[in-house]
Order: sequence, then C-alpha cells, then structure tokens
Amino acid sequence: MKKIGVLLSGCGFKDGSEIHEAVFTLLAIDKHGAEAVCMGPNADFPVTNHFSMQESGEKRNALVESARIARGNIRDIAEVKAADLDAIIFPGGFGAAKNLCDFAVKGAAAAVHPEVSRLLKEMAAAGKPIGAICIAPALISAALGRELAPTLTIGNDAGTAAEIAKTGAKHQNCPVTEIVVDAKNKLVSTPAYMLANRISEAYEGIDKCVREVIKLI
Repeated sequence: MKKIGVLLSGCGFKDGSEIHEAVFTLLAIDKHGAEAVCMGPNADFPVTNHFSMQESGEKRNALVESARIARGNIRDIAEVKAADLDAIIFPGGFGAAKNLCDFAVKGAAAAVHPEVSRLLKEMAAAGKPIGAICIAPALISAALGRELAPTLTIGNDAGTAAEIAKTGAKHQNCPVTEIVVDAKNKLVSTPAYMLANRISEAYEGIDKCVREVIKLI
C-alpha cells in the first residue's frame, strides 16, 4: 500500500492545520487505497482562541496538538525521511504559513522550518509527488520556488499570488473545486478554504488533489 505523508501544523485553522482540510485529506487517502502517515513539528507555537479569534498568550506543541487530528497515530517530522514515503500532502490552515514557515509575516522572504525544508527537498529530489492545499502552496513556494519554479495555486487572492511569484514560483488562478497540476515537478494544489464557502466545495477539491497525487506516484 502506498504511504502518503500528511504534514500537520497544529489543530485549528487560525494557529495550526485546518481541521476539515486535514480530515478530508485523510479520508481521501483511505478512499483511494493508500495509507496516511501523519507527522508534525515538535515545537511550540502561539495559540489562538477559536471562539474569540484572539491570540491567548499561551503556546502549545504543534506535534501534540496535531495528534488530536491523527488520533494519536503521528510521528515527529524529524524522524521521517523521503525514503519512508511515496508522496506527501500539506493541508492548509494558518499553521502552514505561521508554524511550518513564516510566510504569513514575511511573504516571499519567508524562512521554512528546517525539518520541513529538509523533507520537502528530499521528496522533490527523489521525484516523489507533493500535494498542497489552501495556503500550503505558499509554503511550497518558499521552500522550492527558486529551485524548481513550480506552478501552483492558492485560488485567486492577488496579494498572496504576488508574494508567491516573488519566490520564483508561478501562480495559476483556480476555482475552489478544481486542482492545478504541475506534472514536471509532480506538484498538485487546490484552493480549499482560500475560496470555499461550503464544506462540500473544500472536500471536492481536496479529493481531486489527493487522487491526482496518488496517480503521480
């Protein structure tokens, strides 16, 4: 059975992984006959209260929080290598742009978490497919834009697309239920909650993204 890495960044769309996107990714991986390998960074990050939508002033460990979504079946990304996986998928949520990198603050000048950068570059060098959902393509562009000039999408937000373009990546506008496939770099992306107004719209695009990632293996 093909093993698909799922890199989580916490639990909750304001400070970690977008929960719907993460669960839809896991569901689609199972639906299309593969096995999910959940992972996250073992590091502490600021917490947002998802009722008030304000930062709480505390910090929580992203690996521990991500374990909620993975039902405890999760690995520290530092222990995962490209050889362990057939592909990798990044759900969105602001954690992808705040915890896995700092694109949310620095845009095109973003730095990427060292272990995330390492694994992404290992996967790309091995020619293994990468999926990116919602804002996660910004992370991909920060890590691989200058090296690979990948084509990807975050939907149609002009400001975010402009920052992505500064990294050397190419942004392509895309409807919420569709995907953008960069066949050369084996990269698949979909807008999900960058555009979705309905949960079913997010699921449709994510299901297509996961299916295409598995096809590219």
